[in-house]
Amino acid sequence: MSTSSPEADTRTPCPDYPPALGESRLLSDEELRASLECTLRDWDRKSDLWLFGYGSLIWNPGLPTVEASRSKVHGYHRGLYLWSRVNRGTPEQPGLVLALDRGGSCTGIAFRLAAEGSAPHLEALWRREMAMGSYRPAWLPCVLADGRRVDALAFVMRRDVPSYTGKLRDEVVKTVFGCACGRYGTTLDYVSRTVRALRESGMPDRALEALLERCQEEGRERDAARQSGRVSG
Repeated sequence: MSTSSPEADTRTPCPDYPPALGESRLLSDEELRASLECTLRDWDRKSDLWLFGYGSLIWNPGLPTVEASRSKVHGYHRGLYLWSRVNRGTPEQPGLVLALDRGGSCTGIAFRLAAEGSAPHLEALWRREMAMGSYRPAWLPCVLADGRRVDALAFVMRRDVPSYTGKLRDEVVKTVFGCACGRYGTTLDYVSRTVRALRESGMPDRALEALLERCQEEGRERDAARQSGRVSG
């Protein structure tokens, strides 16, 4: 048995990975503030706000909410459409995160945020979700589990940014699962936790589960290697 560092990778390179994304930058505080104010321009500052979580917000909303409900939006579907160069990957080995793209429908969790005291929580949410401007904040019609209809704030994929992936082949996803890791952990862990949270909430995403099942084996091996501090040869 031979060993090497966790960074060593003797697999056959994937021709479509890593992608050529070019230079990237974080939005300034002024840009983030302007985006937030534009999104909230029609809010009366007195009514509670609804947020639609379809990815990590489901299992890690990161802000206090007064109500959470299973929900569904139409016209958008969930998929791994966004390259992540910070949270779940690096510029050299980008990871993937979920985004809403046009077409179909998507189940998720709608969170109600109390209007009073919401300002710092919304600012934190913007720094988390809008740091690189890859999403478009949108108010989407959302049907709650009890039949109520609300307009919920969601983050929709922008197709005009270099970080938009389009439809990826399984080979690329397998490669990402096997190597991509950012400041919040691996892409594989992110997808696994989202799949588990959706299933535990009673609204499994069959397509995402199938993708994880097809592509996770290589990622599991690499995660195990990171935890043990070595790669077996």
